[in-house]
Amino acid sequence: MSEALDLPQVYRHHVFACFQQRPPQHPRGSCGQAGAQPLWQRLQQRMEGKPDMAMVATGCLGFCRAGPLMVVYPQGIWYAPRTPEDVDEIVDLHLLGGTPVERLIILPQP
Repeated sequence: MSEALDLPQVYRHHVFACFQQRPPQHPRGSCGQAGAQPLWQRLQQRMEGKPDMAMVATGCLGFCRAGPLMVVYPQGIWYAPRTPEDVDEIVDLHLLGGTPVERLIILPQP
């Protein structure tokens, strides 16, 4: 049996945001079709200059109909923000303040 590695945490928060853009009328839809681009631009702006946080643009996170989607690690909390104000609330309360924004949390369903 192997021992767990005790590695340092690189970022306090690492955010993965779906930038998937599928063609119109695709049966799965996409976060891009659901308006993700301006939300993620806002998120990038708000996280700029914070070396203990990082954002990664991803492809599909797997739960397309719930999008736009982002997941915050190390907690593994999934969010479905709809407005720039939702993004601001996630940054202010969760990423900076340490309190998850319950009203925006989703539990992805396969």
